[in-house]
Amino acid sequence: MDGYNIFLALLAVYIIGLVTVGWYFNKKQKSITDFWLAGRKVGPGALGFSAAASWLTAGGILAVIGYFILQGMGSIWAFVAPNIVALLVIAVLVGKIKNLPAITQPELLEQRYGSSVRWPVALIITVVMILFAVADVTGLSLVLQVFYGLDPLYAAAIVAIAVSLYVTLGGLSAVVWTDVIQFSFLSLFTIAMAFAAVGTVADGGLNTPAISSSELFGSLPDVWWNPLSIGLPMVLIFCLAIIPGWITEQDPWQKVWAARDAKSARTGMIIGSLMITIVFSACAVIAIALSSIYPEIPQIGFPAGMAQAEPALLAFVSERFASAPLIVAISAIGLAAASMSCADTFATSGASCISRDIYQRYIKPDATMKEMLIVNRVSVLIIVLAATAGSFIIPNIIDAIHIATFIASASYFFPLMGGLYWKRATKEGAFAGMVIGFIVQVALVVLDLVKTPPLAPSYLETIHPVLMSHGVIVGMSLSAIAFFGVSLMTKPSSRVNLAPFFEEEAEELARYETGEINEADPSYSAFLKNVNEKVAGERTHLQLNLRTSGTLSWHELVEKLKSSSPAWVTPTGLDSVYRLTHGDMLACVAVTRGSGEQDIWLKAEPKIETVGRQRKELFTAYEELKKVLDQKGVKLDFY
Repeated sequence: MDGYNIFLALLAVYIIGLVTVGWYFNKKQKSITDFWLAGRKVGPGALGFSAAASWLTAGGILAVIGYFILQGMGSIWAFVAPNIVALLVIAVLVGKIKNLPAITQPELLEQRYGSSVRWPVALIITVVMILFAVADVTGLSLVLQVFYGLDPLYAAAIVAIAVSLYVTLGGLSAVVWTDVIQFSFLSLFTIAMAFAAVGTVADGGLNTPAISSSELFGSLPDVWWNPLSIGLPMVLIFCLAIIPGWITEQDPWQKVWAARDAKSARTGMIIGSLMITIVFSACAVIAIALSSIYPEIPQIGFPAGMAQAEPALLAFVSERFASAPLIVAISAIGLAAASMSCADTFATSGASCISRDIYQRYIKPDATMKEMLIVNRVSVLIIVLAATAGSFIIPNIIDAIHIATFIASASYFFPLMGGLYWKRATKEGAFAGMVIGFIVQVALVVLDLVKTPPLAPSYLETIHPVLMSHGVIVGMSLSAIAFFGVSLMTKPSSRVNLAPFFEEEAEELARYETGEINEADPSYSAFLKNVNEKVAGERTHLQLNLRTSGTLSWHELVEKLKSSSPAWVTPTGLDSVYRLTHGDMLACVAVTRGSGEQDIWLKAEPKIETVGRQRKELFTAYEELKKVLDQKGVKLDFY
């Protein structure tokens, strides 16, 4: 069997394994929270693996090695350090993020500002996720082209088929647990290649003079080890340009929401940053060895040398293991794992915006869970196909990642973080900041790409250093001016919008108490027997599945609930209606469509110490819902 067929056989086995994981979790899904947030019960270990895997694409690893070859430790600010720092910053923000009652960031921003901001940020995040996925497709294309001479479309097909299968089957649970598998594979591959590359130099392989490991590392000039070799101003610009976009990226926030509790989320992010550090350290070792094996590459310099530095690891594997096709095939699978572990996250995150924040919010608010899953599957394919098209337009791997990051930083960093911590932020300010930041940043990126000659420094950077990184500092500055300026000139947000983010506002708003309930009442006892109750970390998940005797108008039902009691509110549109009775919005009862046309789901996620009160609150919500439906001659049954 030749090397290509060995690769295909291993790939088939690998994909079958991933799909099996998706199938396993498909059987465990009982709610929207199960599909999009893994039932909010992911532990710190799995979360750490997934957080690390989601930010380690095959293209990113190849590019990082290339940067290390050409610029040494001074290159860490372009990709390595922001990855590590961003996860640590998210770990600090967990306390504020974890208890917000949202599944996506656009939904979160609608809760904070109102409906006018949800669709633009959903579109922006979708674009950003597509651009991130471009790097995955481009990286895998490079791997398959160097190893087997395959057309880039094959890489897209592999990512599209594998990711769409296991993601649409198992949702975020499948993403998290396949990430555990894929990061394990990727990290072992990277560490093994570090040993192989250093061993080749020590043995004098590939026509290189044999030198010891100590001589290899000692031969590097001092400037190679200096992380500030690019200059402090450049370091600050990279940090300001990249880190804000990564700490507000939707996919790690969704994993924080998926964690079983705040401690698990915080620990998971810290574990993820440590795991990334280990892999990037192995990349640095690989780069040092490759600089000795291919001394002509560092002599070319940056940026012209990246064309040879990025695929240097692939060239090494092809030459060093030319007589061992199994090792080449395993290497290809390892890098394919890196691509899929990122692509699944970006496809899931982008698809959730298309399906939940655009389709369900604006096109069909009464969509059932079954319909949403179909839309989500189609959305995953849209993300992957768009990324494939983008890979032919933006062939530079790191540039695709940076462009996505800069658009995110300029568009919604200030509206998102300002909304969490500044009460005076308004929907008009958020909308202005997002739109201006997005338009300006996209225009600067297009101008820079069009005006920059091949293998030359970027056009904007030649005008002034502050315009490096596609002028993102300008984009962010204009977004900030618009956000803060317009917010101060417009009417403050309503208490309903402030309640999920500022507990004192929620306590002021929540004056509707649950009525007295006799626990010996047979109807209450029958109700409790049908409540699905699961403990996950510091919270208990309560869910009641109901089925109506006939079809119903979801819009009419929601409006009648809201008119029946001022406790019922719709801060994120008609797809979900909350019974706001106290400051913890995540614990408040929410009513949503179920899996079928006649299904209704009631759910609440109270802290364990308040679960007794919330059972009664759930019963009160059930009674009010039943009363509204009785008026229409529609009966409710448990199922």
